[in-house]
Amino acid sequence: MASNNQNMSAAERLVADARKHQTDREKTYRGQALKMYPWVCGRCTREFTNKNLQELTVHHRNHNHDDNPADGSNWELLCLYCHDNEHSKYEEMQHGSLKTDSQNNAGGSHNPFAGLGDLLKK
Repeated sequence: MASNNQNMSAAERLVADARKHQTDREKTYRGQALKMYPWVCGRCTREFTNKNLQELTVHHRNHNHDDNPADGSNWELLCLYCHDNEHSKYEEMQHGSLKTDSQNNAGGSHNPFAGLGDLLKK
């Protein structure tokens, strides 16, 4: 019987190898970060125990998952929700959909209530 690795296409092997590398890398820096830092979300300050520790993630401050200095300076522990929010903000900034308050208020010329006063007089 042929091994599973022989039955996979080159693309499937590449994906499987990448996933294994990612899992190994995450175990390494996650384990280090959990030893270094208190088990508290850096944003919402939710505390974690062994029972719910799987909901605490390691966030890379510079968003480079290959930047894992031994001193942990690129890591912070975030709960799943805060981590997701942090990456959403980053993606919005990368793609230009996150605007500042001054950009949101600038240039709007349409006023949906422009003729309301005249309509109410009738």
